[in-house]
Order: sequence, then structure tokens, then C-alpha cells
Amino acid sequence: MTHRRAFLTAIAAGGAGVATGATWSPRPGARSTSASSVDAGFCHDMTAHHVQAIVMCERVLGRDTGDEVQAAATEVIRNQGIEVGMMRAWLADWGEPTTSPTVAMAWMGMNNGEGMPLAMMPGLASDEQLRQLATTSGRDQGRLWLELMRAHHVGGVTMANAAVELAQQEKVRRLARVQSEVQTFEIGQYDQLLATTYA
Repeated sequence: MTHRRAFLTAIAAGGAGVATGATWSPRPGARSTSASSVDAGFCHDMTAHHVQAIVMCERVLGRDTGDEVQAAATEVIRNQGIEVGMMRAWLADWGEPTTSPTVAMAWMGMNNGEGMPLAMMPGLASDEQLRQLATTSGRDQGRLWLELMRAHHVGGVTMANAAVELAQQEKVRRLARVQSEVQTFEIGQYDQLLATTYA
């Protein structure tokens, strides 16, 4: 977690990247022409993915789900909130819209490059699942959050791994690598909790 926070803080501040010394400092009115469709597509899709994760966290914070879920949700909402701000800033700097896409994952070559409707992205919870999360209480709500967030992370890791391989910009590949590593670690934590405290 320390690696992720330090990297994100450095990039968001426009300072030195932790691992490479790379910098990012957008100039007012400047537009980068080096962003590929993969870079932009990944940032669009991962931002939308993160926004739902934040919504799920907001539905359990302050509730009686158990300390473990409260801590995990706090971690997700803090880190993914930073990443959303970063990716939206990159999109704006590239001259891209920052609104959610209607078609997702075309940049990954999904469905022969046609992509899929945003709501069908792997890992996204359905409207019914979100309603259930909001109306469940206690440890049951904590368990449901872990199950939904685990599935959410699995979808996020798949997308991040694709960006590591396909993205053009080093800062995008580096962010995707951090996302993959951290979310994989968190999946392991969720599995342990589901097998013990929330079994």
C-alpha cells in the first residue's frame, strides 16, 4: 500500500515518479498528442470502474459491517479516489472528454474491437446487487461487500493487465501495473476474510 500511495501522490503532485523519476506537469491549455486510443480508452474505462467501487464503499462506510470491512472500504475509496482524479486530469490534458463512455473495452480488442456496453464490463455490480448492498445490514452487508468488491477487483485486474501490455504512455502502464498488483493483493485479503471472519 505504501508503494501505491507514494507513487500516486508523486504523480498527482507533478513530482518525481517513485520508481522511475518520471514527471507529469500539465501546462494550462496544453494538449498531449502522444496519448493512444489505448491510453485514453483505459483511463475512460478504469475511471468508470473505480467510480462504481467508490459508490459501493460509500454504501457500507459507517455501517455495522465489522472493522475489517470498514478498513478495507476506507482503503479502496481513498486510493481509487486519487486514481480517478489522476486519470480524469490526464484525459483533460489529452483533450478527451471526462464523461463516462457508453461503449467500453474496445481498446482491449473485446468483441473484435467493437467493445461492449459499459454496464456489461467485467466486475461491475448490477443495479439489483447495488440495491441489495444498500439494504442489507450487519455482517451480511459486510460479506456482500467483500463478494462484490472481490468480483469488481477481478475485472479491474484484467483491464489493468491489458493496459500494462498495450498502453503507449509509460505513466499509464505504470499506474495500471500498480492497480493490478494492489487489487490482486486486496483480492487475497477478501478471500481470507470470506473464509474466516465473514464465512
